[in-house]
Amino acid sequence: MKQQGLVLVLALLVLMSLTILGVTAVSSSLMQNKMAGSMERQLLAFDAAEAAIAGVMFESEDTVVLQDDNLVDPLSQARQGAAIDLANQDLSCFDQVNWTDRAITNAGLQAGTEHRAVGNYNDAPKTQSWSKTAFVGEQACLGSSNVIGGSNISCHVFLVRGCGQIDGQSFAIANTLKAAVFAPAQGNQL
Repeated sequence: MKQQGLVLVLALLVLMSLTILGVTAVSSSLMQNKMAGSMERQLLAFDAAEAAIAGVMFESEDTVVLQDDNLVDPLSQARQGAAIDLANQDLSCFDQVNWTDRAITNAGLQAGTEHRAVGNYNDAPKTQSWSKTAFVGEQACLGSSNVIGGSNISCHVFLVRGCGQIDGQSFAIANTLKAAVFAPAQGNQL
């Protein structure tokens, strides 16, 4: 009789151990699933930010935009505005006033277009993709002294920030590119 009670206690301990292991495994699996979903959303937002940077470069090299007097590429538009003061200003994704805006929608990039349309970059999940471009200033072009030495050419330096945001998120994922363009010197050296 005592042996039957001992077997029952041991069976209950084994069942309790298996239950704890099962609950731990399920809990760990759920946490890993949430982390994978979060990482996937962050990567989608980062892809949207990269697409926004590519959109600025595409539009700035688009010969149709460059030759049409009614269209302005984002670098030329940023050059017409005030230069960013990197010590006191931030090239924020959410600044609606200071910097040149462009957007990329699921329609993609079209030649001969200023990309300002409102819409989603991706619909599942809803993702926004936009860029901010700011003029930094003029400087001597590095490595070009032998090529253009003594000429009236300088490098106009820009910051292009690509931003991507998943619908429902309070933050945006961003990446920044520094671009330099050969242009006539205007005397605004850094």
